Amino acid sequence: LPSIIQMTYNDVTKQFIERYANRHRRLVSNMLGLSTYYMPMIESALDSYNMPQELKYLPIIESAFNPKAVSRVGAKGLWQFMFHTGKLYGLKANNYIDERFDPAKATAAALHYLKDLYDMFQNWELAIAAYNCGPGNVKKAILRSGGSTDFWKIYPWLPRETRGYLPGFIAASYIMTYYEDHGICPMEPNIPVDTDTIHVNRNLHFKQIAEVCNIDIEEIRALNPQYIKDI
Repeated sequence: LPSIIQMTYNDVTKQFIERYANRHRRLVSNMLGLSTYYMPMIESALDSYNMPQELKYLPIIESAFNPKAVSRVGAKGLWQFMFHTGKLYGLKANNYIDERFDPAKATAAALHYLKDLYDMFQNWELAIAAYNCGPGNVKKAILRSGGSTDFWKIYPWLPRETRGYLPGFIAASYIMTYYEDHGICPMEPNIPVDTDTIHVNRNLHFKQIAEVCNIDIEEIRALNPQYIKDI
């Protein structure tokens, strides 16, 4: 893979690649379908931030391109923001709206956070690890390793989940690029690829929009996951 971010191939990354290529083929097929909707937006944002395009594969291991994903610890959205970190990066959350579920706003916030992490470590592999476990845990692992800034040298001192995070990212980057070589076909996405944004200046219920525009309410929900109560 031609990449600014180092894509190391070893026994650990090989295991993750084999999972995607064999056990998780259906998931990869589904993610390939969804990528036709989400990838152009993420690629455009990465370009505007002048960041490596490979980072577009991070939402695969975060949420499998499910903007409504919620983890067991309460992280939400495509980029799996915790409440405090989301708020720190300008994502609003109240009884009616949770912008962690907003694909565009969450992408902008995630790239801002990743850029801050890169500025801190001057290393994309460590920035990616810190996105998963927080910069404090990465700094501790660096100290325990004797000061190394190589992901694979600090690997034994990282939290267990984070040890699989960069290898998972490398595997996701590989399988989304070479899926055809493994006989995997993209599924048809269940959301329209061509959409537009309409600004409203008063409260509207999704039912009103569905009736006036003759659109299924589930489609409106799929395109606007940040609105918790359909308003």
